[in-house]
Amino acid sequence: MTARYQDLGNGIYCIDTDLYRPHMAACYLVREGDAVAFVDTGTYHTIPLLIAVLADLGLGVEHVRYVIPTHVHLDHAGGAGELMARCPQAQLIVHPKGAPHMIDPSRLQAGATAVYGEEGFAKDYGKLIPIPEARVTLAQDGHTVDLNGRILTFYDTPGHANHHGCIWDERSAYCFTGDTFGISYREFDTAKGVWMFAPTTPVAFSPDEWLVSLDKLQALQPAAMLLTHYGRVTDVPLLMETLRKSISKLSEMALALRGTPQDRVAQLREQIMQYWLEEIAAHGCNLSERDSRELLAVDSELNAQGLDVWLQRLDKVKHR
Repeated sequence: MTARYQDLGNGIYCIDTDLYRPHMAACYLVREGDAVAFVDTGTYHTIPLLIAVLADLGLGVEHVRYVIPTHVHLDHAGGAGELMARCPQAQLIVHPKGAPHMIDPSRLQAGATAVYGEEGFAKDYGKLIPIPEARVTLAQDGHTVDLNGRILTFYDTPGHANHHGCIWDERSAYCFTGDTFGISYREFDTAKGVWMFAPTTPVAFSPDEWLVSLDKLQALQPAAMLLTHYGRVTDVPLLMETLRKSISKLSEMALALRGTPQDRVAQLREQIMQYWLEEIAAHGCNLSERDSRELLAVDSELNAQGLDVWLQRLDKVKHR
């Protein structure tokens, strides 16, 4: 398996983690001199690719100073333990609410295995390796790390997940956004630019908090956002409004089904898919409906599940 990566300038490299298909998920390498930080890691299966990119750049595992998952969903942090095991000088920088799952990933593994089965989990995610607590730093809002004189700042950005953080690189004016700045697959790019949607993945979707997090990112005036799904996007003010509309639309779609729990996930899944198909058609995308559905199938299912969990949580609060 050959590593696919792109030099974005400013010592930043976008690496395809090879999850499911090309250009679905990325992680990032930041280099300052002979010091390296990884933002997100992909899965256990991704780690040989990251080591190969280091070698291509004339670096080794001893140069990795920081591993910084934006949050602990497995497409972002599933490989963190294995990468830390291979990089003896590295420190894990992670949201306080995510740290326990990196130190003891048994609950993450049990939850994912329940969804995917043991065989499916092994195929897609491999293994989850525990990280010694002494090598884990809890990143509160505003926490900074010094990468050979280059300052990276961790900002608490709940909404997609309650343990989500974004990393601001003042040197490049780029922000590593995980899932907070949405999903934008390159297959849907057109002459009108990029198309984007909000991922409402289980289990902690919170639209109000998400909008506040976007305000926080907007105040940084970033030149570009570096998405896990997928790559660098610019025209940030326009996309900020697109994402806000997506969060609001998906929330409204879910609230309309609040009193109908039976078959709600299936209803949401198809409504979300229809909404997206209409949006990408208006965006000028020439992909067939079949191809578009195939590319968005996983996301429509996860979004539907996440919205359903959100409605269940709202009902619990209502009945207290």
